[in-house]
Amino acid sequence: MKNFVQPGSVITVAAPADVTSGTGVLVGSLFGIAAISALSGADVEIKVDGVYELPKTSALAISVGDLIYWDNTAKVVNKTNTNKLVGVAVSAAANPSDTVKVRLNGAFIS
Repeated sequence: MKNFVQPGSVITVAAPADVTSGTGVLVGSLFGIAAISALSGADVEIKVDGVYELPKTSALAISVGDLIYWDNTAKVVNKTNTNKLVGVAVSAAANPSDTVKVRLNGAFIS
């Protein structure tokens, strides 16, 4: 195929703010995990699929299969559907707890 560009699991974007490797990055409807640290405006590669242990709202119980949303202000995941849908929980997380395992599904329409 002459129009194939790349597999698409790693995308290079301009960092919307200073980012640290392993943290969530939201650019428009595209969410991923920073592969490297980068300063605001610099190119950063983000991984948009796979399973990651992400910081979550501590006072929140999450069950396997729950839809997971990214709170771009607090830089945590939660179940608040007014935030950006980023994946699905693949582990349970108690209230309180600091992290949950999430399977990312690339960009969502929401």
